[in-house]
Amino acid sequence: MSITDTKYWLKTARTLTDALPYMQKYAGKRFVIKYGGHAMVDKELSDIFARDITLLRQVGILPVVVHGGGPQIGEMLKRLNIQSRFIDGLRVTDAAAMEVVEMVLSGSINKQIVAAINAAGGKAVGISGKDDNLLHAKKTEMTKDGERVDLGLVGEPDKVNPGIIRSLEQAGVIPVIAPVGFGPDGQTYNINADTAAGAIAAAIGASRLLMLTDVPGVLDKSGQLVQQLTAGEVRALAADGTISGGMIPKLETCLSAVESGVEAAVILDGRVPHSMLLEIFTPQGIGTLVTRG
Repeated sequence: MSITDTKYWLKTARTLTDALPYMQKYAGKRFVIKYGGHAMVDKELSDIFARDITLLRQVGILPVVVHGGGPQIGEMLKRLNIQSRFIDGLRVTDAAAMEVVEMVLSGSINKQIVAAINAAGGKAVGISGKDDNLLHAKKTEMTKDGERVDLGLVGEPDKVNPGIIRSLEQAGVIPVIAPVGFGPDGQTYNINADTAAGAIAAAIGASRLLMLTDVPGVLDKSGQLVQQLTAGEVRALAADGTISGGMIPKLETCLSAVESGVEAAVILDGRVPHSMLLEIFTPQGIGTLVTRG
C-alpha cells in the first residue's frame, strides 16, 4: 500500500489536507499502541488495524505494537483442560498455564498480527519481552483483604532495555511485542499488556501511548465522553467514584507513562474502525487524552 492509497480512511479523516499538519507534527515520533479487546478478535477490525499501522509507518510515525490475548489464552487453556482462576482480573498463572500463555502470546497471536501488517504492505517483526533482554520482570506482589495473594508467574516490568526496538526502527521494521518477560533467575513471567505497553512507552520516550479498549474512553457520571484529563483530574474522578472497575488500572498505566516522560496517553475505542487515525489526524480526536497537567 502506497502513501497515496488512503481512500479507506479519508472518509473519517475528511481530507488529506486536514491530516497533513498532524503527519508533519508527528513525523519521527514514537507511538506505542496497546492492541487488544474486540479490535483484535474481529477479522474486519484486525485487517483495518494492520492497514492503519502500516499507514502510520509510511507517513513517518514510528509505531510499536504491544498486544494482549486474554480470550485466546483462556480458550486454549480450556481446550487443554487447564483450570483458569482470576483474582481482581489477574490470571493466576502456574507453570502449566505459563507454558500456554507463552505459546499463545509469542506464537499464534504475535505471528497473526505480524502477518496481517506484512500483508497490508508493512514490514513487521514479532518479538517477546524475552528477546534481547527487552522486558526484565519481577514477581507481582498483591494484597487482598489484608492478606498476601500469590498470583504465581505473574510479573510486572522491572527494567526495559529498548535496544532491539531502536534497531528494528532503524531497519524500517514495526516491532510487534508479546508481553512475556523474564526474572533475574530466568523464570518466565506473564505481564499485563497494558502495563508492558506503558513501561515500553516510557523507556523509548514515546510521544503517545494509545490504549485500544472496548469502551469509548473515560465517561463522566452522565455517560458522556471526557475528552481530556490531567493527572490531578484522574485522581479526583477516581476518588469520587466516577472512574471505577477495569478503567482504574488502565488510567494508572496512563498516569505512570505520562509521569515518566510520555507526552500523552489516550484511551480510545478499538471497536471503531480507524480509531487510531481519527485520534491522531483530527483536531478533536475520539478518545480520552491523559496528560501530566
